[in-house]
Amino acid sequence: MISPDGFDFLVIGGGPAGATGALAAALLGRRVALVERCPEVGGAGINTGTLPSKTLRETALALSGLKARQLYGVDLSLRREATIQDFMYHEKAVTRTERSRMMDQLRHAGVEVIHGGAQFVDPHTLEVDGGRGEKRRLRGERILIATGSSPVRPPEFNFEDPRVHDSNEILELPSLPKSLAVVGAGVVGAEYACTFRALGVEVHLVDGRDVLLSFLDSEVSRALAGTMAANGIQFHWGERVHACELPSAGNVTLKFESGRTLTVEGVLVAAGRSSNSGDLNLPAAGIAPGKRGLIPINSFSQTEVPHIYAAGDVVGPPALASTSSAQARVAVFHALGVEGAQPLSPLLPSGIYTIPEASMLGETEETLKAKGEDYVVGRAPYLRNARGAILGDTSGFLKLLFRTSDMRLLGAHVLGEHATEIIHIALMTMLVEGGAPLLERACFNFPTLGGLYTLATYDALLRRKGLAPAWV
Repeated sequence: MISPDGFDFLVIGGGPAGATGALAAALLGRRVALVERCPEVGGAGINTGTLPSKTLRETALALSGLKARQLYGVDLSLRREATIQDFMYHEKAVTRTERSRMMDQLRHAGVEVIHGGAQFVDPHTLEVDGGRGEKRRLRGERILIATGSSPVRPPEFNFEDPRVHDSNEILELPSLPKSLAVVGAGVVGAEYACTFRALGVEVHLVDGRDVLLSFLDSEVSRALAGTMAANGIQFHWGERVHACELPSAGNVTLKFESGRTLTVEGVLVAAGRSSNSGDLNLPAAGIAPGKRGLIPINSFSQTEVPHIYAAGDVVGPPALASTSSAQARVAVFHALGVEGAQPLSPLLPSGIYTIPEASMLGETEETLKAKGEDYVVGRAPYLRNARGAILGDTSGFLKLLFRTSDMRLLGAHVLGEHATEIIHIALMTMLVEGGAPLLERACFNFPTLGGLYTLATYDALLRRKGLAPAWV
């Protein structure tokens, strides 16, 4: 008999990973408690990061007229009259709705949601501090840690100043700055740079590296950087900030190690994220965290303590809402001995919500060359696709990488509108170890961007024969 404070499964953290894990365990008939330190569930995925930033991006696209760039004569005067409240209204509504939906699902499944900060007392026991001296001890047969991450705040920046922001609170801006420096050209920095530029802000993207999102296929990286520059984003490559001067009023001046300076109205620091594991007292659970507090796990999301699992940002890259949820499902199925439980698939698509979107799956040309793999490339530009032409996307393209010997699909890369949706066709193809023969048989609705796969596959088949496609 389980005691009132005893549970089959304890989950720490109510973001995408935690909520998914709690729901999975509850639907498998277990008694589950979810501990969330914030007043609302949702984590960064719903409240401060993924969902809010992507919603704001869509609002920026609509109000800026970028989605109507080929519709000559359309009056886009709303952009000139819109206020910060206009931009944020839809974001707040979407966030509120999704948070409510998540909470309703947890309640309906019978998950007990407990608000407060949790820390380990021993490997099976948590103490939850609900504030005002209210503490409760919970015992769990199995535990899932899903506490997420927080933005890194370098000491060079005074985040108490209203002109300096991290990625969690940038969406609370009372008004739009006329100019913004985004320090850090990783995924978060690149995404926000594009969104604010679409809102009419003068944007400077600063990074110590010399390449944009180096994990992307280099062709996609170059094309994305070129499109961002064409949209008005000013890149400052090879620059590192060593000082941030904040006069009592007026603009902010960034001083670079090179000796150059940059003066702007506001600064967004996107210097990466750090695991939210420092307050958990992990040594009491027998867990030794790694760099930036990351918790080491195996392919089943299991830590070094067999009954304790971890998922999401707290374990490190890829640190996406989608992969976090997948890790949590894998953890619960493995922990509860579900028949046929499988480790996390190595095929995890990445979605980057820049303007334009970019998405990738599997191998890049660079990784295939490093492995000595003989491959053939198939490309399909958006403008050679009827739906792409309708959208007016002049720079978008699909790039497929096939193994030459059997034309099995090894990698897929998309730049352009709806890239994060289009990549899923490649995902399903690669999950069944398919390639050109499967994609040749597929019939896609017309006009849709799915037809890009037919075009790119024919391109690859022609190139394999040493023939140039007709659209080159």
